[in-house]
Amino acid sequence: MKLYVGNLSFETTENDLQDLFEQHGQVSEVRLMMDRMTGKSRGFAFVTINDNAHATAAMNALNGQELNGRALTVNEARPREERPRPYGGGGGRRSFANNRR
Repeated sequence: MKLYVGNLSFETTENDLQDLFEQHGQVSEVRLMMDRMTGKSRGFAFVTINDNAHATAAMNALNGQELNGRALTVNEARPREERPRPYGGGGGRRSFANNRR
């Protein structure tokens, strides 16, 4: 089960999350989301625990628990939603060849 972990302190590392969640079961993956431009944490992460019973126990135990001065938000991650791309998407340069008469 993949868990969403929010309200993270910017000082929190993947190792901090790994250590915290492994108290409740074997963690298969931790992904701390980073800002592409600044390289700093975006304040949330995803933690995957393969055993659903352990994942549920971790979610119940850690939601609201304080880590690095912040109360964590922990719940089951939802599937990623498709978002419209800024500026209409498509990327690249426009070709005006079809507009010529």
